[in-house]
Amino acid sequence: MWEVTKSFGFEAAHTLSRTVDVEASRRVHGHSYVAEVTLRGVPEPATGMVMDFGELDRVLREVRDGLDHRLLDAVEDLGPATMENICAWIWRHAAPELPGLAVVTVRRPSSGETCRYVHDGAGEEPVG
Repeated sequence: MWEVTKSFGFEAAHTLSRTVDVEASRRVHGHSYVAEVTLRGVPEPATGMVMDFGELDRVLREVRDGLDHRLLDAVEDLGPATMENICAWIWRHAAPELPGLAVVTVRRPSSGETCRYVHDGAGEEPVG
């Protein structure tokens, strides 16, 4: 079994309702994010690839465009703009075109925070 991974960055703003940093979280604020998707599979004999990185790049550009330089609170079907919901949103928008999608990771490098959704193969998708 092989894994191929591709990352993309995006900048976005949001608000959050929290019990810590209440005032700062309620104000619109932004972050730099790095998302990563991992596909699992066996290379196609004719191409030698699990998936052509050019095609993977095309799919991820479309996903990125839905998040980059946006107010995440206004992104349709995202829900509260948590890292968990961002992972779920990326999964839901990428999975139909990415056979073998296995992992979606979202990081905020400046804070050292990471959220990772690992598909268990049972057919259930993350909800957000």
